[in-house]
Amino acid sequence: MYLNCHTGFSFKYGTLPVQSLFDEAKRCGIHKLALTEINNTASFFEMLRLCETNRTTETGLTQFGKEPYQLDMAIGVEFRTGNELLYIALAKNNEGFEEINRLLSFHNREGKPFELRGPISKNIFVIYPFGKIYPEHLSENEFVGVRGHELTAFSLHPSRKEFLHKFVALHPVTLLRPERIKKENEKDRIVYRDHNAHRLLRCIANNTLLSKLPEHEQARKEEFMLTEKNMKKVFESFPELIDHAAFVLDQCSIECRMGEDKNRKSYLKNKEEDLAYLRNETLKGYRSRYGEDQKYWISHIEKELRIIKEKEFTAYYLIAYDLISFAKEKGYDFVGRGSGANSTVAYCLGITNVDPIELNLYFERFLNEERTSPPDFDIDFSWDNRDAIYEYIFDRYGYDHVCLLGTHVTYKAKSILRELGKVFGLPKEEIEDLVESRKIKNAGRDHISHKVYAYAEYIVQKELPANISIHAGGVLITEKPVYSYTATELPPKGLPVSHFEMHSAEDFGIYKFDILSQRGLGHIKETVKHVKRNKGIDVNVHRFSDFKKDEKIKELLRHSKAMGCFYVESPAMRMLLEKLKCDDYLTLVAASSIIRPGVASSGMMKAYIERYHLHQKGLKHPTTHPIMDEIMPDTFGVMVYQEDVIKV
Repeated sequence: MYLNCHTGFSFKYGTLPVQSLFDEAKRCGIHKLALTEINNTASFFEMLRLCETNRTTETGLTQFGKEPYQLDMAIGVEFRTGNELLYIALAKNNEGFEEINRLLSFHNREGKPFELRGPISKNIFVIYPFGKIYPEHLSENEFVGVRGHELTAFSLHPSRKEFLHKFVALHPVTLLRPERIKKENEKDRIVYRDHNAHRLLRCIANNTLLSKLPEHEQARKEEFMLTEKNMKKVFESFPELIDHAAFVLDQCSIECRMGEDKNRKSYLKNKEEDLAYLRNETLKGYRSRYGEDQKYWISHIEKELRIIKEKEFTAYYLIAYDLISFAKEKGYDFVGRGSGANSTVAYCLGITNVDPIELNLYFERFLNEERTSPPDFDIDFSWDNRDAIYEYIFDRYGYDHVCLLGTHVTYKAKSILRELGKVFGLPKEEIEDLVESRKIKNAGRDHISHKVYAYAEYIVQKELPANISIHAGGVLITEKPVYSYTATELPPKGLPVSHFEMHSAEDFGIYKFDILSQRGLGHIKETVKHVKRNKGIDVNVHRFSDFKKDEKIKELLRHSKAMGCFYVESPAMRMLLEKLKCDDYLTLVAASSIIRPGVASSGMMKAYIERYHLHQKGLKHPTTHPIMDEIMPDTFGVMVYQEDVIKV
């Protein structure tokens, strides 16, 4: 019955968090609705997750032990040009959803206005606003939506009787229901707080004053969810409209399984070829790294290859290997890091230059039988090479199957105060004064300041998204076309970006490759060129084993002079290096882990430093249990690394 529901992901328009829309449906006893954000599909995964996690399990409860609430979702897009509603497109099935996503992505890519007529397809329902089109001109899957305030005009419509079957009830959901406030000795007062917040967001979107916001730029006050009984009461003069809306909604069904792997399944033709290729390339790298001695192959590689095969992550490894092979061919410097460094297979393939055997790294931290998500490779490229890597990925795997990962920017305290200050017409000086005084209770000097503070807090607490942005380095490569799951934006960078963000993607079963940009690699590359040009000396920056023994490098580390060195140049890190008098690789690695907030705030950093200095003096440190020393001799019984927790 509800064919047009928005959340805050109808940016600067909707005011409902996704959870709030779900809760409103539960409050009103609604068991199916159509989620139709304005020109995007950003909330789809989050609502799908809520629907899935609240379904009944075999025990009769949800997976969280709560009473189940069955909510089914149809999905579509509300197409608008500016603030003009053109039509609502609802996907009848997965094919229809892909068609809608392709249509929206095409217009985002080309920058063209939408057609005034919706897509004609057997897989899509299209609903036009009342008065936009004559019902006699509609195809089988096209309808006209009639809202409650339009019923009088509808009753006088010349085609009403003959084409009644082409009209449906259309009650948009954009806002939270108004609040009823009762004060002593006063009448009940209805406060439309959500509608007020909506109007402020519309002002921000249109860069205008609240006093100048026109009516047609706003949603109506009654755009909140009603119970089925109240909805039928609104349309009691024409109950057929409710029946027609329910009929359309019942025809819409999307099949999407949460957690099911949706990434590219094979690198070559099939999984068998992939596994044979991975084994062969790993063997080549093994001989280069470790020689002909087979002991590490037997103790490490065979086990890793078995788990990679069982977990079906072969393609994930080979795609990462393909990227670094391309980089080597082009002469691009790169650094493979993250938990992928725990894999001996990754080391043999050259994805990382960290030797897991030398450092006694724990492969189970990276990949084990219990893990359901693919392992994590972080690959840094020089800032001036990353675009070429992106171009290669899109060309190699196809624009239909690759996109950058999106992220959602939410309103923060300072930014929303500045925006609302402009909406209320405050001068710049007063706005900055409001921002600086925001932590002081009752800091507002007048009722306008109080309103700015109150609505800023209201919007921030809702965690409403302001816009879509680009994840720092995430790239998605899917088996089906990406349009099966999302439409894409085309920001100034010129590459398509998903409407969903990282956590929703992971819950859904789509995992990112981290293709990151590091300026330090570019600086090193330029330095090598300058040394060659000015001194005639060829510098090999890949002599890792030599660098670990270099006395000048050790001196720089001991005296916290690591400026310009990625990962260890922050003030906190340099201070820690000086405290430890760090001059060896193992201590440097430990320092880069204990500086992290979780380890540092728990007291483990302090314990590590104390035990480190005791060890340097040849003294025995106090321990919680002798087994801890056996498990973690290199870190003196302190759980510094994630793998230490697994070991314990």
